[in-house]
Amino acid sequence: MASYNRVVLLGNVTRDPELRYISSGTAVTDIGLAVNDRRKTPSGEWVEETTFVDVTLWGRTAEVAGEYVTKGAPLLIEGRLKLDTWEKDGKKNSKLRVVGEKMQLLGSRGEGGRTGKPHVAAGQPAASGADEAFGSGGGGGEYDGADLSGAGGGDDIPF
Repeated sequence: MASYNRVVLLGNVTRDPELRYISSGTAVTDIGLAVNDRRKTPSGEWVEETTFVDVTLWGRTAEVAGEYVTKGAPLLIEGRLKLDTWEKDGKKNSKLRVVGEKMQLLGSRGEGGRTGKPHVAAGQPAASGADEAFGSGGGGGEYDGADLSGAGGGDDIPF
């Protein structure tokens, strides 16, 4: 039986990322993302529901997030679901999270204290050595297409 594990989330960052490095030297950061859903109840009333999602970023994607992502910033994440399980004090625990593989920074140039860095997407040649700076990192993730200039304003999103 075939399976497919893909997640695309668009929301706001709930806390500033805390970048750290594991013993192998690979960068990793965990961020929270608040995703809002607006729907109509059977009585015709609109309600808004917020879902909080934990996202783990690896490699260069984690480094870029640590440098440019701030609390409240709009962010698009593409990745996969991963179920973590552990046992503590004889009790089994589990938590579903997203391993982010692609990240797109959204918003205007002035938001989040971002500076004018080049936009680099997968399959596009990068100028002035940016391909090395924004290439794939280890540990299961890569930076792929974050608009660091903030000039995109969401025009690249197909919805």
